[in-house]
Amino acid sequence: MKSGTRLIQGISWIAALLLAGLIFSQLPLHSILQTVGALSIGQWILWAGLNLGIIAFLTLRWQILTTLLGGSIRFRQLLAIRQAGQAISFVTPGPQIGGEPLQVFWLWKTCGMPGDSAVLSVALDRFFEFWFNFSILLLAVLILILSPLADLAGWTQIGVILLGILLTIGGLVWVLFQRARWISRWLQQMAFRWQNLPRLKHLDTHWQSMAQRFKERVPFQKPVLLLAASVTLAGWAGLLTELWLLLRFLHLSVDIFQFIFIFVAMRLAFLLPLPGGIGTLETALFWAFQALNFPAAAAIGLIALMRLRDAVILAGGLVAMRSVKPS
Repeated sequence: MKSGTRLIQGISWIAALLLAGLIFSQLPLHSILQTVGALSIGQWILWAGLNLGIIAFLTLRWQILTTLLGGSIRFRQLLAIRQAGQAISFVTPGPQIGGEPLQVFWLWKTCGMPGDSAVLSVALDRFFEFWFNFSILLLAVLILILSPLADLAGWTQIGVILLGILLTIGGLVWVLFQRARWISRWLQQMAFRWQNLPRLKHLDTHWQSMAQRFKERVPFQKPVLLLAASVTLAGWAGLLTELWLLLRFLHLSVDIFQFIFIFVAMRLAFLLPLPGGIGTLETALFWAFQALNFPAAAAIGLIALMRLRDAVILAGGLVAMRSVKPS
């Protein structure tokens, strides 16, 4: 068991470091140094504090959901596991997902959380993440459809796609937990093929246990779920505030529709399957700034600041991986 744990940890470290090295090599270092030199100490403190607050809110949401499932995990442990998983997600194709299996593994091995509860904890956290991400993005697109910037992109088509994604996420959750028997029957058929593998032949039983735990605890804890939703919205308020703050740092004055336009362009760029959004974020921001007739230098400055933040968070996630030591 210990050798298997070390193997997983070793592979994770090698993959993360190689991909992180690739991403760091693509960063606009000259632009970062130039832009960073223009920031005051007060701006640095404000920006760093805001980002720490965002991370704290998102970790707090996970702790709320984990407690809902009967787990008792310290905030510091969850913070390390979350940031380590985010580092893996950032360097894998598609910066939104990728580190979840390791987060489940760390909850199980490091925190002693039952396997089904660990899976459900990560799944609930990701559900909140994706549901609010796409909901807020869809709302922003709807505003752009009704705005003076409606002709700058095919917002209607983008809105339809986002609505389809939201309905798909909701439908999957409904099927997984309200029609658990369908999944259980499929797992029983798969388990029959794996009957000689002790860890897999009871997979259907584990699924039933997880579905039952969800039905027993989650639907009847509306105040807790509302609290998790409120914390998520607070995190999103922080993300929007950060973008506004960075634009202020660059002395760029934007109205509400221009701000939403830049925000949507950035968030859509991160949905494309490229590690860290390298290339997609830069392209999206240059396109958005050109469409709004903003100076290209401002786009370069914003990219530099955002990539600096990403680099710091990625480095912090790699350090967090070192601190997550399975017992």
